[in-house]
Amino acid sequence: MTRWAVVLAGGVGSRFWPLSTPERPKQLLPLVNSNPLLVNTLRRLEPIVPPERTLILTNASLTDAIAAIAPNVPRENIIAEPKPAGTAGALTWAALEIERREGPDAAMLCVHADWAIGDDEGFRKVLLAAENVAREEDALVTVGVVPTRPDPGFGYIEPGESTSSGARVVTRFVEKPDREKAEMMMHKGYLWNSGIFVWTAGNFLREVRAHTPEVASALAAAGSGLESFFAAVKPISVDVGVMERSDRVRVLSGDFGWDDVGTWGALRRVKPADAEGNVSSGVVHALDARSNVVHAEGNAVVLYGVSDLVVVTRDGLTLVTTTDKSSDLKALFAALPPEILESK
Repeated sequence: MTRWAVVLAGGVGSRFWPLSTPERPKQLLPLVNSNPLLVNTLRRLEPIVPPERTLILTNASLTDAIAAIAPNVPRENIIAEPKPAGTAGALTWAALEIERREGPDAAMLCVHADWAIGDDEGFRKVLLAAENVAREEDALVTVGVVPTRPDPGFGYIEPGESTSSGARVVTRFVEKPDREKAEMMMHKGYLWNSGIFVWTAGNFLREVRAHTPEVASALAAAGSGLESFFAAVKPISVDVGVMERSDRVRVLSGDFGWDDVGTWGALRRVKPADAEGNVSSGVVHALDARSNVVHAEGNAVVLYGVSDLVVVTRDGLTLVTTTDKSSDLKALFAALPPEILESK
């Protein structure tokens, strides 16, 4: 029985503008430490899954950049999606590819490229436990993260009755709630929906065929290759298209310092801070300044008497906002002229 890792590494991470661009999206940026987030992810997995059994699914425009920072992953394992097809389509193609190479009993440990993890060993331990559950129960297993705060930015999982393997049946998935509901669910033992999934290739494909017509209808085209399959897929997330429809979903709880690093403000949770709570990279000097996030690329930044700011400098462009506003830059994008948004 073999084990594969599947790393989802598409998207542009626009909430990390102006550092993040379509050519250098969030997963390729050194946001938590000196390594790109994708490199951290691959190194975190390598003790349990070697690079030759790691698939990276990404945008066609990013394959060269990913190959450059992940030279140990075979080039044929970096799969360029011809068009966005949702996580259900991407993971189905990965399952087909793994089944073709190793057979239906190969395990798939599915993660995203752009997370921060505080306890790598604890993370790997939960993944291996989830693999055991997936095999023992022929189940689709998700890892629910134990919440540390009532965060309305995450989806939640309600765990149900325990199973013989130590997992719990998923009662329901909850989309991002308001803060009041998030606090209530946290106190009732709900878990964050992390997007970590573990199953065997064969079991996942069985559930797709049974429950996900948006993707199952494209399986006949898969024999003609990647382009034909993705052309036939109707975009849908794996959460909605498979996990919420299947009765074979189990959840294991995990507590290993997971964060999806969704905004500049989130870096205060995952990076070392100075005595005043400031987190920074580059040349930064702070006096009487508290709880700020600074990324200084190419310029020095001096803070004096300010709090809760985000300051990002890059190539002659500087963004200044608050940590609260950094979670939603859509209004800013709508007001900026194209020459600013497209500057490199």
